[in-house]
Amino acid sequence: MSSNKKLFIQTLGCQMNDTDSQHMASELEKHKDYVQTNIMEEADLIIINTCSVREKPVSRLFSEIGQFNKKKKQGAKIGVAGCTASHLGEDIIRRAPAVDFVLGARNISKIKDIVDIKGSVEISINHDESTYEFATAKTNKYRASVNISVGCDKKCTYCIVPSTRGEEISIPPEMIVDQVRRSVAEGAVEVTLLGQNVNSYGRNFSDGRGKYTFTNLLQDVSKVEGLERIRFTSPHPLHMDDEFIEEFAKNPKISKCIHMPLQSGSTSILRAMKRGYTKEWFLNRAAKLRALVPNLRITTDIIVAFPGETQEDFEDTLDVVNQVRFNQIFNFKYSPRPGTEALNFADIEIPDEIGSARLIELIELHKKHLVEIMDTYVGETMTVLIESLKPNGEVCGFTDNFLQVFTKGSDELLGQFVNIKITEASRTSLKGVVVL
Repeated sequence: MSSNKKLFIQTLGCQMNDTDSQHMASELEKHKDYVQTNIMEEADLIIINTCSVREKPVSRLFSEIGQFNKKKKQGAKIGVAGCTASHLGEDIIRRAPAVDFVLGARNISKIKDIVDIKGSVEISINHDESTYEFATAKTNKYRASVNISVGCDKKCTYCIVPSTRGEEISIPPEMIVDQVRRSVAEGAVEVTLLGQNVNSYGRNFSDGRGKYTFTNLLQDVSKVEGLERIRFTSPHPLHMDDEFIEEFAKNPKISKCIHMPLQSGSTSILRAMKRGYTKEWFLNRAAKLRALVPNLRITTDIIVAFPGETQEDFEDTLDVVNQVRFNQIFNFKYSPRPGTEALNFADIEIPDEIGSARLIELIELHKKHLVEIMDTYVGETMTVLIESLKPNGEVCGFTDNFLQVFTKGSDELLGQFVNIKITEASRTSLKGVVVL
């Protein structure tokens, strides 16, 4: 019988949280003899890896702790990690005594040190993990994710992340390249580079080394033999200089899908958000990318009803949406977060009913665009990396520009790049037949 203890992790939030969860799991397996399980009730340790970008996930946390505490097996421990852990700290244990430890988003490497210490709280945002060598993080057999930095130096007035993840520090490029090599050796053909603002990479290293840009990193990562695709998220529109755009366009290993967080199409609202760019700059960067990359997919984040947003401001956002025709939009209604500058704008907050109406209008406009955009792919033949087997006799994978494609097939196609002629389109995915 195995002596391994069982670990259950519930992950909320972004891709960086997904990678942090994988890192915690690997550290606990290596140092504490834990193996992961998908069944919470059989776990010896339950970790909730939290997000605090919006209010709803935070409010959910304490109800989930209560539910886990009721259902967990006797003697099982509960830990809270991530961004909410960073900003609530000891208050989590005060409000939920069932929690055994709290681990901040900047302190993931310390999981092995605190997991057995009841009441332990590690939430320093000054802790430097940029040179800590974590095990490989795999999202599936063929895809890996690699953090390229920790923290965030931006001061967006609506965002709590800088106060939960601390100052931005870049991970040394040689560590990143080595991580990519190891991932490829383990079977990955695609890697996603992760950071709060990936294209500000290289501005601050722990060892104070000289200039090395995100463009340099893309060039070095692309030299890894056996690596077929490079993705990254998220770049910041402010740092999309011509050098970066040209490398993105010409490098055949870089996936031709880019996330450009707009947040607002109004220059005055962007100024209030402290985003650092204008409506015109964003449109210029998007147009340059579209001109250089004909098959480009652009995705984005948009916040509606930011304090002070007028109808004219909102129409500026709709104008950008109409011009860029985003392939995917993550839509949010403004949510005030503790410790952010935007809390000072409470007297100009937008009534909830107006915010909800604007959100609906934006969603409906995007749906209209998606129908038009996705229909253009019907009849095209696209190269798809097959990643998963579905129970209905289909397989699923993604194109170079990150379109999800389904086709009839077996496990023989897994891990293969397959040409598929598209026969059907929905707003979110495509279907087709394999072309031999």
